[in-house]
Amino acid sequence: MTTATTTTASTGPFPPSPRARADAGLNAVRRHPLLLVLALMVLVFQLTTGTFLDAGNLRGIATDAATLAIVAVPLALLVISGYLDLSVGSTLALGGLVAGWLAGQQHQSPLVAVLGALAVGAAVGAVNGILCCYLGLSAFIVTLGMLTAVRGFAQQLFPLPLSGFGSGFAWLGGSRIAGIDAPVVLATLVLVAGALFLALTPAGRHVFAIGVNREAAYLSGIGVRRTPFALFLVTGAAAGLAGAIKASVLDSVVAGTSGAGFELTVLTAVLLGGVALTGGSGSVLGVLLGVLFLGCLQNGLTLLSVPTFWQQMAQGTALVAGAALAFFGPRPTR
Repeated sequence: MTTATTTTASTGPFPPSPRARADAGLNAVRRHPLLLVLALMVLVFQLTTGTFLDAGNLRGIATDAATLAIVAVPLALLVISGYLDLSVGSTLALGGLVAGWLAGQQHQSPLVAVLGALAVGAAVGAVNGILCCYLGLSAFIVTLGMLTAVRGFAQQLFPLPLSGFGSGFAWLGGSRIAGIDAPVVLATLVLVAGALFLALTPAGRHVFAIGVNREAAYLSGIGVRRTPFALFLVTGAAAGLAGAIKASVLDSVVAGTSGAGFELTVLTAVLLGGVALTGGSGSVLGVLLGVLFLGCLQNGLTLLSVPTFWQQMAQGTALVAGAALAFFGPRPTR
């Protein structure tokens, strides 16, 4: 009788015990140690500024982090598959310039402007994918070269700053959907799509398999060229979309400076999220934590009036810490 009662209590429709909830929380922290660091950082910034957790400030953090998340998710999938794209900052600039040119100077609809940004971003991703996946060149060298080449191409096409894109195009970065800023809605959709792709689709499992052992994946019949090529394509398109969003928010784009350093920022977010630079390991939840960490860090330091060079040092330190976490820390695969 006692045994039956115990079994029913443990499996019946009862809420988990405080010990079970504590164990679940500890397991979450073990899998994603950045979660505890993020919580402590938020607490420190709130105690030192008094305004960090204000609704308006949190909205600003979410909006600023949205473009980072849109690119970080597909880049994380690319890194999990064993590749890398360092050209996303220049691609972002080119996408913003094309979108702004179409909306402002060519008076096209916002939809056409966004499609133009997606197209040029996908084109850059296609070049990267062909060179890396089909010709077998080093992704680091190819995308590092493309970082400079795409930036130079953008400056050649648009030597002068662009601005004044019209109220219609401003909708992309400044409107709200169900009370939530449009960039945040787009970023949420990208995060959900990335998580579902990894968890529920055969292609998502193929991404991990390619990153773990490319030769074994090939022998298993997995498209070891086709899958990473598609990820290069999506990463480039996401960078183009992020450029359009930034152009909409700022109502201006400068070829020489837009997106400068963005590739290091998004890579920092990916590594902080626990994605292994060697491939085969990572999760979308971890990437979200990395994006939020960087967004909160930059915002909190700005509220504290920390000089820009100290902020850059903090971001560089975060990149090193992210690499250390990815190497020494736990490696979630879903």
